[in-house]
Amino acid sequence: MLTNRRLTIVMRHLRLLPTLLLMLGAACAFAQKRMPQLQMPKNGTQATVIRVANLYVQADESADRGGQITPGRELIIVERSGKWLRVFANVDAPESRKADQPVMEENQQVTPVSGWMIDKGVVDTNTPHGDQILFGEGVAAENAATEPHPPPRAALDARLLYRRVVEMYPQSPLTPEAMWRAADVRWQLQRADAATLPSAHEKENYLREQMDEDEMRKIEKYFPHTKWADLAAYDLIDNKLCGDWQGAEKCPEKETDIYLKYVDEHPDSPRAPEALYNAAWRMAAAGDMWTADGNEGRAKEDRAHSQDIAGRLQSKYPQSVSASRAADLAFKVQQGIAIYGSDRE
Repeated sequence: MLTNRRLTIVMRHLRLLPTLLLMLGAACAFAQKRMPQLQMPKNGTQATVIRVANLYVQADESADRGGQITPGRELIIVERSGKWLRVFANVDAPESRKADQPVMEENQQVTPVSGWMIDKGVVDTNTPHGDQILFGEGVAAENAATEPHPPPRAALDARLLYRRVVEMYPQSPLTPEAMWRAADVRWQLQRADAATLPSAHEKENYLREQMDEDEMRKIEKYFPHTKWADLAAYDLIDNKLCGDWQGAEKCPEKETDIYLKYVDEHPDSPRAPEALYNAAWRMAAAGDMWTADGNEGRAKEDRAHSQDIAGRLQSKYPQSVSASRAADLAFKVQQGIAIYGSDRE
């Protein structure tokens, strides 16, 4: 017969069992989709820099310079001599791998060069808390890229610093977030570039310049059922949207279905409230478009659908900013205030 103490211990373990099973399941899922490991260099130590560093042909600051190494660029340390490091490095030019090339610079190639640099601001795989240092510097660069007058390289520096976290510290708890941020920076750069092209005004999504989905798909593959996979899936919606609606109601109606499907498949996503708001707004917009076309029946139908989606958002995610936006949207629809086109009567 169990004593009170033993019974308490057994009950405590039983309460923990569901959590333990979930953790075991998650561990199995990650084990089945392990990220490929990069080959570590045999002739030195993998490293990068968090500042712009000069590369010299000799270990002498008066020697000729062989180039500059900018934050996040790859380098291999092959020799140390006092304050000097002899390295092979990718100098200030886009990396040769397609995934690292910024928009509009895909034809440029990188030739790693050797030289000497001062051991200052260098982070290698043996640096204590190196993953945190690179990730923190990446965040700083990414924040700088959002300023009104950002440094010209800030976004690319952020992306490369995040990528070095992934490559140099694959087991770091920061790796999934760094992988997502690197992919998102690239996605947003490509998205901004695509918006400047004439094809951006095409109605059909397949006629527009598409963002490269490779990195987002890898996040979904290696980190399934996580917030990073949810965020990647949300970005991927961009490639499915119409360009210019060109007055066609089918565009906002189709996009509504895309956002609703996202929420159904990713209910715990940080972007789920935003997706619901986007769906509700598009249905309200479609209602206004139907009114402009003289079809009040379809207009009433789409506006009712918009109200239903807004109500779902307010009910499921009441604390989100999007819930307040949905309340505002629903009020305008109820008042007959156009949300797409002119609201002047």
